[in-house]
Amino acid sequence: MQPEKSRWMDRPEGADNCPPGLEYLLQIDQLLVHQLVEVFEAVTGIQMKNKYAVKNSLGQQIYFAFEESSFCHRCCCGAFRGFVLHIVDNMGKEVIKITRPFQCCAGCCWCANSDVCAYRIQVEAPPGNVIGYARQSRSWWYPHMDIMDADMNPVLKVRGPCCFCQAICCQGDLDFRLKSTDLQTDLGVIAKQWPGCFKECCTRADNFAITFPLDLDVKAKATVLGAMFLLEFMFFEQENQS
Repeated sequence: MQPEKSRWMDRPEGADNCPPGLEYLLQIDQLLVHQLVEVFEAVTGIQMKNKYAVKNSLGQQIYFAFEESSFCHRCCCGAFRGFVLHIVDNMGKEVIKITRPFQCCAGCCWCANSDVCAYRIQVEAPPGNVIGYARQSRSWWYPHMDIMDADMNPVLKVRGPCCFCQAICCQGDLDFRLKSTDLQTDLGVIAKQWPGCFKECCTRADNFAITFPLDLDVKAKATVLGAMFLLEFMFFEQENQS
């Protein structure tokens, strides 16, 4: 699988304790993620494997992400399917691997204190080296999520909106706030961007913007990116298939 042609960001120099391939995240505080929709899927409605371009704030592509999943899972399970998301750099080398297991009983926010009922992803960078996890956490209404390190210690909390409507009457981004573990400090946001009236009616592609502290550990930044993909499937992939 080769990356889409685009204007790529030059690879920066590495640093101590930085997994190879995450150097791109060292000097940035924002990521833009654009879903790429194939013509065949747009015409037929048949769910294909998802693809995404990950860019910096200047529009330079940093990564290309593509899904690995079975046709049966995509057709029968839809947004609830298990998958592996491979993220490659401008040399086509896989630098991040995101794994979401299939869970037939997961999704209910009231029961998310149980591992069986909580959606989760595992992030590896490079593949084979676990750097973090994102896991749905218990709530009564608003979406909650924990972003954790490799030892499953929480490093960030995510608090989402109560409504996910984006339509003519609801024109605005949907913000999932990144907070400190004590919930006292806002540290960034994962925003599902409002695409505009025409695009909302005519395309299934989702666009996201992620902001986080510049000095946040690159492993945590990569895990936040993984959390964005989990949120995409939890709340917006099913909408795209309707």
